[in-house]
Amino acid sequence: MNLNKKAIEYFPNKAKKSTKRILGISAHQDDLEIFGFYGINKAINEDYSFVGVVTSDGRNSPRTGEYANFTDKMMIEARIKEQEEASEIGHYEAQYLLGYQSSEIQQKENDSIVNDFVELIKFYKPEIILTHNLCDKHPTHVGTVIKVIKALRQLDDEYMPKLILGCEVWRDLDWLNDKYKVILDCGEDAELQKDLLTVFKSQVVGGKRYDLATVGRRYSNATFSASHGVDSYKMTNYAMDLTPLIKDKKLSIADFLEFYLDDFKKEVLDLIKNID
Repeated sequence: MNLNKKAIEYFPNKAKKSTKRILGISAHQDDLEIFGFYGINKAINEDYSFVGVVTSDGRNSPRTGEYANFTDKMMIEARIKEQEEASEIGHYEAQYLLGYQSSEIQQKENDSIVNDFVELIKFYKPEIILTHNLCDKHPTHVGTVIKVIKALRQLDDEYMPKLILGCEVWRDLDWLNDKYKVILDCGEDAELQKDLLTVFKSQVVGGKRYDLATVGRRYSNATFSASHGVDSYKMTNYAMDLTPLIKDKKLSIADFLEFYLDDFKKEVLDLIKNID
């Protein structure tokens, strides 16, 4: 593959390989383990493999405690090691760290990032792509998913995954109306989920309890998904189906999102009008 010169390829010793692949494309280290556990778990338990891609170098992480005096270079090195360790725990087929700065990912045009995504998708030919959702409030996350869409729109049909899902990190998708919400079963292995998150010591010890918040959200989603029935799942993530943006390459992202936002608005207002 012809990736950018800063890119790091890591192949875990405990890698699980399959011709049926799930490709996770994230902005930051630990995003894969937050939004992509459905894919990681599916690869462990079924005839799939999981390939992880992290786009940024992680230099902008908040720092307290033992990480308070870390330089950007030290933080980058720490986060690379953490991500590689997570890929061992999750038995990923491969892990790629592309090494871009957040400012580069947020640029409207960055052909290098798009080209990296094109190379990876063509090489692995995934059946499913998991990435960030377009309503995420983190600009680096949004920059990542937009470039994933741009990459896919450049590819021929032979490379198209069956499903492209935009998943939760910095904005929940519980607001998405149920008929459009994709429920991702995260299984019941809370210990594995915890292990995949606590390996990111620079974040958890550094002041961001992603280990508690992420698993808590999965439990919460499972319980609050239906108000008039018992829980169907133990832990879930929500996702937005982005596949229509690939099937119709002329469909603008703004128009795509406006439909879901208008649908949410209508449901809320209709309920008020029916009861008030």
